[in-house]
Amino acid sequence: MAAAVLTDAAARAGAAIMRLYHEGAKVRLKDDASPVTEADKASEAIVIDALQRLAPDIPIVSEEIACDRSADLGPRFFLVDPLDGTKEFIQKRSDFTVNIALVENGLPRFGLVYAPARSMLATTPGAGTAIEVTVDPSERGAGLAALDCRTLQVRVPSPDGLVAVVSRSHLDPATEAFLAKLKIAGRSDVGSALKFLEVARGVADVYPRFGPTMEWDTAAGHAILIAAGGHVEDAEGKPLRYGKTETGLRNPGFVAWGLSAPVC
Repeated sequence: MAAAVLTDAAARAGAAIMRLYHEGAKVRLKDDASPVTEADKASEAIVIDALQRLAPDIPIVSEEIACDRSADLGPRFFLVDPLDGTKEFIQKRSDFTVNIALVENGLPRFGLVYAPARSMLATTPGAGTAIEVTVDPSERGAGLAALDCRTLQVRVPSPDGLVAVVSRSHLDPATEAFLAKLKIAGRSDVGSALKFLEVARGVADVYPRFGPTMEWDTAAGHAILIAAGGHVEDAEGKPLRYGKTETGLRNPGFVAWGLSAPVC
């Protein structure tokens, strides 16, 4: 039910984003100096409306909604990033996404990531199931049941080494130092939550991120990766958890893995 309703909302949000992508969206800087555009707001309005209709009793935390991020959220809440990869959007790249996740007891239980410029959507229609579908942005929405689904599954790494995917905009010395300890056969860079999907679909084996992220940046991709057979751990090797109001919903550094432990 959630996957179908939110696929429809994502297609409509994607249409609003792509209209402003082609027309040119006004950009302003937030208090933290990160950019925000009209497309962020347009997408957010559509997604929030769909979530409120779907589950009116579940709290929603979205990047662009001003709220007390130290307040208790309870055991279940939605995390939304209406336009993850705003810098890529501004630069007219294609690797920006709409991210929607449901968190239960600190772990992401549902995820949807939609890249409207690529007509690519990944979601978790059921426990332990991750799928990818082709969805064109449309003001009329989209019906998930009518689409051809491809199952996402992490892969067994090659004996030749791991393929790493890294952030295009936030590659830092800590990431380079981490990768230097592994047997790396190849690497790629991409923006937004698409990095999680590279691991989930078996294109890459590991995605390290030690720079700052917020929970809405990661929860949807994290849920999809779990359903595809992977996992995400913090610097202590524990599962990355959500609802960290003591940090204002900021994540620590983390590593997203595919099927196996690191190959050294």
